[in-house]
This record gives sequence, C-alpha cells and structure tokens, in this order.
Amino acid sequence: MTTQAPYGTWPSPLDARLVAAHDGRPEFLGAVAGELWWTEPRPQEGGRRALMRLPAGRGAAVSVLPPPWNVRNRVIEYGGLPWAGAPRAEGGPLLVFTHFADQRLYACAPDEPGAEPRPLTPLSEVADAGLRWCDPVVLPERGEVWCVLEEFTGPAPTEVRRLLAAVPLDGSAAGDRSRVRELTDGADRFLTGPRISPDGRRAAWIAWSHPAMPWDGTLVRTARITDGGELTDVAVAAGGPEESVPQVEWAQDGALLLASDLSGWWNLYRLDPEAAGGTAAARPLCAREEEFAAGIWKVGQRWFAPLPGGLIATLHGRGALTLGVLDPETGELVDAAGPWTEWAPTLAVSDSRVTGVAASPRSSYEIVELDTRRGHSRVVASPHEDQVDPAYYPEPLIRAFTGPDGREIHAHIYPPHHPERTAPDGELPPYVVWAHGGPTSRAPLVLDLEIAYFTSRGIGVAEVNYGGSTGYGRAYRERLREQWGVVDVEDCAAVARTLAEEGTADRARLAIRGGSAGGWTSAASLTSPAFSGLYACGTVIYPILDLRGWAEGETHDFESRYLESLIGPLADYPARYRERSPVHRTQYLSVPFLLLQGLDDVICPPIQCERFLEQAEERAVRHAYIAFEGEGHGFRRAETMIRALEAELSLYAQTFGITRADIPTLELSK
Repeated sequence: MTTQAPYGTWPSPLDARLVAAHDGRPEFLGAVAGELWWTEPRPQEGGRRALMRLPAGRGAAVSVLPPPWNVRNRVIEYGGLPWAGAPRAEGGPLLVFTHFADQRLYACAPDEPGAEPRPLTPLSEVADAGLRWCDPVVLPERGEVWCVLEEFTGPAPTEVRRLLAAVPLDGSAAGDRSRVRELTDGADRFLTGPRISPDGRRAAWIAWSHPAMPWDGTLVRTARITDGGELTDVAVAAGGPEESVPQVEWAQDGALLLASDLSGWWNLYRLDPEAAGGTAAARPLCAREEEFAAGIWKVGQRWFAPLPGGLIATLHGRGALTLGVLDPETGELVDAAGPWTEWAPTLAVSDSRVTGVAASPRSSYEIVELDTRRGHSRVVASPHEDQVDPAYYPEPLIRAFTGPDGREIHAHIYPPHHPERTAPDGELPPYVVWAHGGPTSRAPLVLDLEIAYFTSRGIGVAEVNYGGSTGYGRAYRERLREQWGVVDVEDCAAVARTLAEEGTADRARLAIRGGSAGGWTSAASLTSPAFSGLYACGTVIYPILDLRGWAEGETHDFESRYLESLIGPLADYPARYRERSPVHRTQYLSVPFLLLQGLDDVICPPIQCERFLEQAEERAVRHAYIAFEGEGHGFRRAETMIRALEAELSLYAQTFGITRADIPTLELSK
C-alpha cells in the first residue's frame, strides 16, 4: 500500500549515522601463504584503516592490529599500498606496514606471543613531512623490504624526491637513515614499487615525471639485480610520453605483462624485456575497445594478476570493470559468474584462486573469491548486509546523453524510489547532479548508501561521467585536455537540462554537487554565466576554486602541474586561469550554496575556500561554510560525515521548499 507525499518529504530508515557507519570499502588486498589480508575502513574509530586477516581455512576475518594502529600512508598524498607480507618456516608470516600517524614502516610477526610492531625506519622530525614509504615487497632472503621512499628535502610540498629503497628488516635503520639503501637515483619524479621476477634476478617498475600525469605517459623501467642486491643495467622496456602504462608484472617464464593504452584503450600486452621497440614490439593479448586498467591514483593498485598456470586474472570493461580470466595464448576471456558488476583495482592470487573486491547496484563492496578451476565465485569476507529493507535502495539507469557538438555523455540516473511513497500526480522530482572527483576518474555503478539517503527521501541523483572520465578510452578522457571548467560544466548541464526537458526532473529544483575536482565543477557551474538559472543551489566539497593559487604552490607535488594538461601552461594562458576560476566569477553567484572543507587538507587547502568566501560575501548570497578540524582530503570520521550529509539535505530542503523535521536546520547566512 503506497501513500502520496511530495518529493523530498518521504520518511527513510537510511539516516546519516547509518550511511557514515558504512562508508568506504576494503582495499589493498593481498595473499600471504594462502591467507588473505587487506585494509578496511573504521569511520567510527576516527577514520583509521584496520589491517584484516582471513585464515587459509577461511572462517571469520580478524583485525590484526588494535587501535590506534592505522595502516595507511601519504605517499603522493593519496597514499599507496601500505603493507606486504612473506611466509616464514616458523612463527607464522612476517608483515610490514606503514602507520599513518608517523608514516614509519613497521614490522610485525602477529603469530608470535606478545609480539608488538617494531619500527624499521626513522622517525621524521615533522610527522606529515620527512620520510614516507609505500608499495613494499618483503624479501626475507635478503633481509630487506624494498619499497618506494618519498623524502621531503625542504618546506615546500614540491621539494621532494622519490626513489626505490631497501630497508633492513632487522630494524637497524629505525634510528639511522644511512642504513637505508637507495636502489635508484631519484631522477624520476614518481614511481611505483618494484616487481621482482620469479627467478629473483630482475626488477620492473613504472615511472613518470612532471608535467605528465600517469594517465598521460609513463615508462616501464627494468633492471638486473646483482648478487649484492644492487639494480644495474636500468633500461626502458615500454611506455613513452603519450603512452600510459599503469601496471607491469612478470610472467612465470620471465616475460613482462603490462597494461598499455597504446591502441587508445588500456589493453594487456606480453613483452620480451630484451626486445627492442618497447610496447610496439609487444604482443597484444586481448585487443578490445575496452579498458583493462585505469589511471594510477594510488601507488600499488592492481588491475590484473598472473595465475600460476599461465592464465591471467584481469579486470576489464567499458564504463565498468568486471573480473575475467584470460588465456594469453588464445585471447579467450571468460568472466567470473555472479551478480557483481564493478570490481575495484585490487586482486590477490593464491594457487588457482583469485580474490577481489566487488560490488553491484544492490550490494556494497565485498571480498569475492573465484575458483578458476571450478568457475565458482563466492563471498569470503566483508559480506554485504542489508542495513535496511532493500526496497529502499535506488534502481539506477545507465544512460547516454547528447552534449554540445553532438558528443556522447555517460551518466547513471538514480530516480527517487520508496516502497511506500509516491508523489502527487503531476509533481516532478528534484534532482541533484553529482560531479565526480579526479577529474580523470569516474563514478562506478554500485550501491552507495549516500545516494540512497537522497533517493529514498524523494530526491533524484544524476551521476555524470563527463568528458575526461576514465572507462571509455583515451579519446574520451582527453576531451578535458585544456577544457577543464568547460567540458565538465557543459556535460553536467546537458544532463540536467535533458532531464528537465524530458519531464524526468523538475526544472525549478535542480542542484549540483561534487567533491575535490567535482567541487570545482560544482562551483564553476554555479559561477558560469552560460548556465545562470539552471541550478537552484549547490554543494561544494573540499574544492579547487582558484587555479592560479593551486598552480603556484597551494597543492601537493603529485598534482602540482596537473593544470598544464587540464587548463594549459600558466605562462601561456594566464587569462584562462583567471577567467575560469570560480573565485574570480563570484559576481555570477545568485543561488544558495554549501561549502564543506577539511582544515587539514593539503590537496585542496582551506585558503581556497576562504578566498572564495571573501568574494562571495559581497554578493549577499545565502550560504553556509562548515570546516572540520582533523579532516583532510576526503572525510573519514563518522561525526564529520553525519554533519555534512544532514547539512546538504537541509540545503536542498530549504531551497526546494521541502519541510523536514528529522534533520538540524542548516543556518544560511548572507
């Protein structure tokens, strides 16, 4: 039995506390002696990442380290693979990991009675600078762990060097930086951890340097490992300035397996490391207009993994990534059975089993194991549990819209949905356009309780994978080259307008929201004279608002020259930097907005918001600014997420003329 009630007023069991408690997903999955290990979010424990362990015989997963241990690092600020392990003949596995609070590398033997983590690397004088480590490989036979070292050499975020380093497992470097062996010379600005060949004689890794981002161009470097553990004969095996290789692995026979977008799509290749000609000499393993990888946002992400018998477990797809098993000899690709439609970039292999992290529009991310011999898939850990009746979940639509010049725009549409409420006849629903972060990223089609929070109350959501998004080939993502603030804004507007014109959404109750690069798109949309009057309000979360400030030292090293491809070199286009920046277009602000910011954010720092507000206050536009202490780029604490989500709903309620008594009223000032 359904009851009529205006859109936006519907009651919902999905409150902000429930949404916050289930934010995040398992990450950085790996196998050690048949056991599975990964990190898992703990929003209600201050946002720490717990290290989880699932025994080889399966059963229940357990947290390996109690609070306050936080298995996470800040390499390139977005972090990277924070742990690695190796089996031992006695005493159980040896684990190494990075602890977020001090960024040190630690070792732990969790099966030894009374064992406590012991530091392997020096303590930096400044916790958020100094030395950072990630993407480790434990080499017991050498008594070392090899990893990426990020070392700050001065106070500026760009005064930094990165290299491959060997850290002694005996702890002798914990108080002596000179005990860390430097394996590379630091000439590359960015690099991944080493991948060691099966015979232990060669290493391969990925490197790139400014101004390229890793989805623009990377190099695959290889080297021989001497008996003394030095890297010699360093060479470039593949890649180039216009070729992105986001992952490389060794096959059992010593060949290199890599993902490259040489064809315009990230496909898999097999390469003899001694062959001349780089990727051009490689053999494509499954040539398709699909993506078999994505951009490196976190060092150590893994889209494919070789299996012992020569097969390759790989993610692939167009606009989504699913798990398949590839026969590299025949090119045959067989997908894993099951309801999962999106797999995260993390895979673990143990014998004939491959394990990943997968979700669907009806289930959150869970850890799924595929038995490649039997073809059976099953959830082995972090199972999805319906926190409310699934009837309250949204029923999304995959759609393609037409933008300027007839270009195709990909989006996921989540109409309002409630098992016991319908709107009065003739009423159209409000919609919020969501712009994802990155911007060289995409929004996956999975169950997101934050989206369900709105749709179950009668507010629709449109997630736009605007031009520049990954998942649709290199040409699609390069639509944003020098067009950031144009193409993304136009594409979001085209989706919003189409929804209104076709009668799906209420033209007078459209909003836009986004975080990080999505916050930029949201703010750029609200300050665009071309789209004045399209949106009734907007939510802007830890955004970029002043391009020149961001380009001249107000962000971290990884993205410090990102704008050269997104906008163009500052020296060549200074006017463009000013004209597109929302901070210089506040005269076009005319609708209410909510600005949310973490005070510890070094990627999009608070100064950007403060500068924008100084200009916006002259416009006397109703707005609210909420800054959160202890939060960085991406909110992790439950209390932060609760307040942010309720404030956003209150903004929409006030703007759209919706009465709700179940949330605090957001104070909007002029």
